[in-house]
Amino acid sequence: HLDKEELYPVLEKDYTQKLWIKNILMLLLIDGGAVVAFVFRKKVLTLPIELLQNRKLIMNLAKNDFKTKYAGSYLGIVWAFVQPIVTILVYWFVFSVGLKAGNVSDYPFVLYLVSGIVPWFFFGESVNSITNCLQEYNYLVKKVVFKVEILPIIKLISCLLVHAFFVVIMFGMYLIIGRMPSVIWFQLVYYSLAASLLALGIGFFTSAVNVFFK
Repeated sequence: HLDKEELYPVLEKDYTQKLWIKNILMLLLIDGGAVVAFVFRKKVLTLPIELLQNRKLIMNLAKNDFKTKYAGSYLGIVWAFVQPIVTILVYWFVFSVGLKAGNVSDYPFVLYLVSGIVPWFFFGESVNSITNCLQEYNYLVKKVVFKVEILPIIKLISCLLVHAFFVVIMFGMYLIIGRMPSVIWFQLVYYSLAASLLALGIGFFTSAVNVFFK
């Protein structure tokens, strides 16, 4: 029953209060995480140090994993790139040709589709690959001297190689349509890192659980 002049201050006050509460909770969460990281700093730094020490082994195993993943299929390593491309073409045909989906914010629908589905392909494939890494490399897990913690990293890097290929294709599509590079494109580095860490964090949990509940 309030008129506009009375309604706007009420809504603004309510929004401001919620914003302050959200900011305070976020700061408490960040501070709590910083305290936990400081208390357990030796354990937190153990994994990065091991990754740095075994970087050559990790890269060699990641390359080998990338080559052997599709070794049993007819197209071989080409299938790693053909399968997602075919999926994108199917989506494009269904929505653009079949359902007549128009442009999204002055962008052709195919660009809108690719910019969302390419990161999702990477994230989904990373989580699935990391989840099964302990079973796939069980012959390495049984070796006492082998650092089991690096297996998820190997799978993640293998998926990143395919993801980088599709990012290049995506950039090429933007250039062909006339969208020139801008500073905003550098955000891709951050989002790729964030998606990689999220997939890795989930993968560490799911790979351990998968040993007991396949």
